[in-house]
Amino acid sequence: MSSFTAELLGTMILILFGDGVVAGVLLNKSKSQNSGWIVITTAWAIGVAIPAFIFGGISGAHLNPALTIALAVIGKFSWSQVPGYIIAQFLGAMIGATLVWLAYLPHWAETEDKSAKLGIFCTGPAIRNLPANFLTEVIATFILVFTVLGIGIPKAADGISPLVVGLLILALGLAYGGPTGYAMNPARDLGPRIAHAILPIAGKGDSDWGYSWVPVVAPIVGALIGALLFNIVF
Repeated sequence: MSSFTAELLGTMILILFGDGVVAGVLLNKSKSQNSGWIVITTAWAIGVAIPAFIFGGISGAHLNPALTIALAVIGKFSWSQVPGYIIAQFLGAMIGATLVWLAYLPHWAETEDKSAKLGIFCTGPAIRNLPANFLTEVIATFILVFTVLGIGIPKAADGISPLVVGLLILALGLAYGGPTGYAMNPARDLGPRIAHAILPIAGKGDSDWGYSWVPVVAPIVGALIGALLFNIVF
C-alpha cells in the first residue's frame, strides 16, 4: 500500500468516526440524539487512534495537513511528499463526510436546524469572535503537535503510541473543544465543509465560508509553533 492510499483511507476513517458521532448526536430521530459532548470527544479520539494504529507504519498516519507541513518545516518529513499527503488527506475527508451523509440519509429531512447539519461536517465557534477563535485553534494545535512529537521520544511497545495519541485527542476535546469545536486539522474541517456545499443535503443552509479560513490557517500556525518549539527543547 502506498503512503497516499494510507493517508486517504486513514483520514476517511477519522471522519467516518468523527462526523458520524456528531451526526448521531445532533440529527433528529437518531438513537444517540442528545448523548452529549463526552460521547463526541470519545468517538473522535477513537477515530484518530484506529487509523494511527493501522497506517502508522505505512505513512506515519499524519492525517492532518498542519502536521505534515510542520514536520517538513523541522526536517522530519520530505517536502517532495507534502503535496501528495495533503491531497490524500483532503480527498479522504471528503469521502468520509459523504459516507456519513449516506449513513444518516433519512435523518437530514427530519432535522430543521441548519446549523446543526453544518456542525456535523465542520467546526464553528460557540461565540463568534474571530481573533479569539483563531487563538483557540492555535493553542489546541500547538499542544497537539508538540505532544505528538513528544510521544515518539520514548521507545514504546508497538501499539502503545496510537493509544496515547487517542487519549491526547480525547483530552484536547474535553479541554479545548468548547470554544471552536477543536478542528486542529485543515483537512478535517475544509474537506467535509466542501462536501456539505456540494452534497444535496435535505434542508441544509450555507457552508459558513466566512469562518472557514480559521480552522485552516490557525492549525497550521499552531502546528508550526509546536514543531519549532519541540525542535528547540529537544
